[in-house]
Amino acid sequence: MDDKENLEMLRAAKSKWRQCADKVPPGKTCKTYADCKTTSGIDVDLLYTPEDIADMDYMRDLGFPGEYPYTRGYQATMYRGRLWTMRQYAGFATVEESNRRYKYLLDQGQTGLSIAFDLPTQLGMDADHPLSEGEVGKVGVSVSSLADMEVLFDGIPLDHVSTSMTINAPAAVLLAMYIALARRRGIGPGSLNGTIQNDILKEYSARGTYIYPPAPSMRIINDIFAYCSKEVPNWNTISISGYHMREAGCTAVQEVAFTLADGIAYVEAAVKAGLDVDTFATRLSFFFNAHNNLLEEVAKFRAARRMWAKIMQDRFHACNPKSLMLRFHTQTAGCTLTSQQPDNNVVRVTLQALAAVLGGTQSLHTNSRDEALSLPTEDSVRIALRTQQILGYESGVADTVDPLAGSYYVETMTNRIEEAAWAYIAKIDELGGAVKAVEKGYIQQEIQKSSYQYQLDVESGARVIVGVNKFQVREESVKNLMRIDSGLFEKRRRELAGLRSRRDNARVAAALADIQTAATNGTNLMPPIIEAVDTYATLGEVCDTLRSVFGEYRPDASF
Repeated sequence: MDDKENLEMLRAAKSKWRQCADKVPPGKTCKTYADCKTTSGIDVDLLYTPEDIADMDYMRDLGFPGEYPYTRGYQATMYRGRLWTMRQYAGFATVEESNRRYKYLLDQGQTGLSIAFDLPTQLGMDADHPLSEGEVGKVGVSVSSLADMEVLFDGIPLDHVSTSMTINAPAAVLLAMYIALARRRGIGPGSLNGTIQNDILKEYSARGTYIYPPAPSMRIINDIFAYCSKEVPNWNTISISGYHMREAGCTAVQEVAFTLADGIAYVEAAVKAGLDVDTFATRLSFFFNAHNNLLEEVAKFRAARRMWAKIMQDRFHACNPKSLMLRFHTQTAGCTLTSQQPDNNVVRVTLQALAAVLGGTQSLHTNSRDEALSLPTEDSVRIALRTQQILGYESGVADTVDPLAGSYYVETMTNRIEEAAWAYIAKIDELGGAVKAVEKGYIQQEIQKSSYQYQLDVESGARVIVGVNKFQVREESVKNLMRIDSGLFEKRRRELAGLRSRRDNARVAAALADIQTAATNGTNLMPPIIEAVDTYATLGEVCDTLRSVFGEYRPDASF
């Protein structure tokens, strides 16, 4: 009997079974069989069979791990060879306090650092800027100069740990500080491993910590690509982020589509600037969100990996297999954490982390249970890290590669997400690419619509959030939350005043002038920025110099 006859028999048998199933009342999670959908709004059938993946060709659509199209993973042995990097995102208040937290996490078994910077640092402002008051150290660590970096990484071997820095508009400056710090310790840039987020497009569409307009921002990114391809070859020069767009309210499908569209824009800009695609594409990395719908999230990661391989091969004709590999960090979904019954967040984070691991992430941050209320306490951070360690060492999910491959449902969902994401990318291409789509407000509007619909579903009860709109209990106020010292602004102001009085200000002025010249004449900005921060020029001084040439971005008020 051939496959066609088998499928015909299967269809007949399924039809007969469905007649019986339809006589059974629908379950409580989906009121009717027709209204069951994923978080992205994709219809979920009651049952999936080989009929749903009849057109799937194993070698074309799945292949083997470590081989095109990388659906099953970008490494052949995946976690059997090496577990994902356990990289807890951390940073708060002063560099001294953050340094202690990093050492604590490393002592507890964390395998990579992830640096959170406060809002003034993310906006290229020094801690003593008038607009910094009230924000210093609140959502991350305050870093204004190389002197701060020296304390932040005190006792941490830069050539033996990989460091991820969540920084975007001023990414070149923070990377320059890291390189300058390593150089002072006698460590060459070729020995450094890590990542800068450096993804400015999602700032315009979802997050807001931009400084310069799109064109000069893209120029700075290209300069980082070019410089690091030669001088810092093991550094991931960008982490193209769908995470923040998902936090702003987009769906899983939109997260894949908008992230990959941004990736296309970065590659196009670099190629247009004269860079060979295989000189920089091997160091591109991505950053995704892990949300609550376990199987949809697994399918999302698999679809994204397959799509990026096709994009790099078919659109950009990359030849190096590493240029086709979508390597990504995952963070569990902060937007799903609730202040009500915060211990429930431990369960949410575990499911989300499991989705990331089953989906083949290379690096993972697990959120802490109290993050809907404050920055996490040390105890909460330890539980979050232990969640990863239990998954890695006790659960068995790391023992085989892509264990959900072949699932009728997961493969169907992978295909559905890919199909829907390609449609978004086609629309963005029609608009002229991701930069134009952002400038026209298209991506922002799509995210806003999805976010609004999600909130309507929560408020109507169509989407259940345990402890929020169902299964509520009377609760006492949570105690022992972390609080940041309100006097930190004055402390930092005094520290920066002391720095400016001690340094060689003539050298600083000359170095800033060199940055201005490079910004004006188009030469690579990284070398003069590195030299400037080495003189203890501050973050704000370097960014203000670039502002004087590039100006500042002002979004359309309608978005």
